[in-house]
Amino acid sequence: MSFSGMVKEELSERVSPARHCCLAELSAILMNCGVLAVRETAGPVIRISTENEYVARKCFTLLKKTYNIESVVSIHDSFSRKRGKVYLVELTEEESGGAVLQGTKMVIDGDNGTMFLQDHSLILQKDCCKRAFLRGAFLTAGSVSDPHKGYHFEVVFPTEEKAELLQRIIGSFHMDARIVRRKKSYVVYVKEGAQIVDLLGLMGASRAVMELENIRILKEMRNSVNRQVNCETANINKTVNAAVKQIEDIRYIRRVKGFESLRDNLAEIAELRLQYPEATLKELGMMLNPQVGKSGVNHRLRKLSVIADELRENEEELL
Repeated sequence: MSFSGMVKEELSERVSPARHCCLAELSAILMNCGVLAVRETAGPVIRISTENEYVARKCFTLLKKTYNIESVVSIHDSFSRKRGKVYLVELTEEESGGAVLQGTKMVIDGDNGTMFLQDHSLILQKDCCKRAFLRGAFLTAGSVSDPHKGYHFEVVFPTEEKAELLQRIIGSFHMDARIVRRKKSYVVYVKEGAQIVDLLGLMGASRAVMELENIRILKEMRNSVNRQVNCETANINKTVNAAVKQIEDIRYIRRVKGFESLRDNLAEIAELRLQYPEATLKELGMMLNPQVGKSGVNHRLRKLSVIADELRENEEELL
């Protein structure tokens, strides 16, 4: 099962004890999956259509808990071969459907029978109701990427108005959600790992939060180790390249001019560098008598490099 599927399974099991929160979550489900259909034999019927078993199960539970309605659940084959089953939750009684619409503050949108939230202030008065609404929206139209691969949380809506509503709800918890248009849909998304953790926590997916946090910590530790290794590797390469250049300069001085032409302190460090090519500046300094610090050794080696460059310039002028 995907990480997104695990989150939805966990959220489908979470049912708020407060009726107003159940109404808020049911409102989000109706807004994304609900339509008012007309059947010739039975008349108007509220139909919640979803390809997710967890959404159908949650919708059935909320209707039972909030209104004590025994909704009808049926399973059909999808028209698309790439998709699986379609779950239909139907309210066939006219009075029951009207009570649900009134309680969730949903109204019918035009001739297509889709629904939208009429009064945000009534259904989303408290933070707990906003969290429940976010949970319902994610269950019906959301997804979260595998945290091993990256961080991406999104909920897809058919209209910009619905997307902006969820964006405002997420923003009320001091998180930055963006909206992007994708073909005919509007996507509310968050890409920052810490904010995705907070969103999962707000919805009540505590097990998913723990797993995501563990993965984030592991990835941060790996990144920290990689940065440290890369830094140490760069320092080693820098040290090796400097030592190679120093030895080339010293050998050139010995071949062209000889060490006897150098001051004693320069000749001594030149001999040591040739004898111990892998030694660090600190180790070379401790071999001197009297001992010299890293800066003193580095100063002498730079002086030898200057002498070698001057000899090369003179040699080029003679040529």
